[in-house]
Amino acid sequence: MAEQNTILIVDDEQQMRRLLSLHLQKAGYDTEEVASGERALEAVAKKTYRLILLDIMMPGMSGWEACRKIRQTSSVPIIMLTARDEVADKVQGLKLGADDYITKPFEKEELLARVRALLRRSELTYASSRASANSLLQHRGIKVDKKRREAFYQDAALVLTRREYDILYTLIKNPGHVFSRDALLSLIWSDRNVDDYRTVDTHVKNLREKLRSAGAPAHDILKTVWGVGYKIQ
Repeated sequence: MAEQNTILIVDDEQQMRRLLSLHLQKAGYDTEEVASGERALEAVAKKTYRLILLDIMMPGMSGWEACRKIRQTSSVPIIMLTARDEVADKVQGLKLGADDYITKPFEKEELLARVRALLRRSELTYASSRASANSLLQHRGIKVDKKRREAFYQDAALVLTRREYDILYTLIKNPGHVFSRDALLSLIWSDRNVDDYRTVDTHVKNLREKLRSAGAPAHDILKTVWGVGYKIQ
């Protein structure tokens, strides 16, 4: 999973690349643009991206072939861009490893909704795959006991609310991985309709205060990745 907030846009039409970049940047994402499948492979070999928007019909290497080659080395989420709403095109791309499709022309709201939905799914899948069978997790002096739902810093008990504990447990079992606020809402508030990112920010702030009170360098351990979310350093 990418820790960056960068989305790679692959399309031979400059105007389309610029339009996609504009929409995504206004929504808070960083973007990079390349004009061919060959350049996309070069970019993916050098850097980890959070998501790729990949046009199908390009001169030289098609989007299908680029998708196939990317999947040989990377599980980065891929949304294919196509000018045709053909079932055969979608089936072909899915067989090669694409995660979703957007048909041109599209509305800005559809683009952003599909990007957010795919990022959320990929983060949830990542969290599930990294779940540990061990009851006790330890990282930089923090100890979390899954069975007892207890948390400590060194020998000091952390008196946490249910949500604070769940945030800490989710982050500490995936050290280094950045969880977006959207993903944390889905993972931790899945039993209720909460759609306000400030809810996550407030709980993280309270969690930091409790870590600090126990003697932990809270801001050094529980890091904010601006424009993305949170991680345990």
